[in-house]
Amino acid sequence: MIQFTDLEPSLRALEEGGLILYPTDTVWSIGCDATNADAVARLKALRQLPEGHPLVILVADMDMLKAHAGFVHPRVETLLAHHQRPLTMVFDEGVGLPQEALGADGSVALRITKDPFCLQLIHEFGKPIVATAACIGAGPIPTHFGEVSSAVIENVDYVVRHRQMDKQMEQPSVIARLNDDEELDFIRE
Repeated sequence: MIQFTDLEPSLRALEEGGLILYPTDTVWSIGCDATNADAVARLKALRQLPEGHPLVILVADMDMLKAHAGFVHPRVETLLAHHQRPLTMVFDEGVGLPQEALGADGSVALRITKDPFCLQLIHEFGKPIVATAACIGAGPIPTHFGEVSSAVIENVDYVVRHRQMDKQMEQPSVIARLNDDEELDFIRE
């Protein structure tokens, strides 16, 4: 297992209800304990997101996803097991998460991360973590750490050093939802 020097301070910030700035399997993100209503509200205030704006929540594995997604259709489970690109699935009902972490309709957007740092962080934390793009409002999504605004950096409790020198991050994840006909509707490709 890789030893990440940022793990302990990241865990400490999350446990204290703080915000972290960290690289994910997609883009640099602002994160917090997805089960902590106050932390999620603080994150939304920093991002200047409207009430009911959905957030992407990272989980470590299928068990954690099932614990927070309500019902997971077997077709979605198979898709998640085999999809190569990061895939965020929207589920009708969030379970064990505060209203602040859910969409206006009570839905939840969950992604099983494949990033080694995120996986280890979530496993050790034992809870899901929010992963919203490290920008303010609808501002441009930073493609690497150098594009993260100082307004974000100055208002989080810990900035992860891991991968700060990477100049190319991935694109935001694909977002999909299973419709009433049990077919995938792609919200973002």
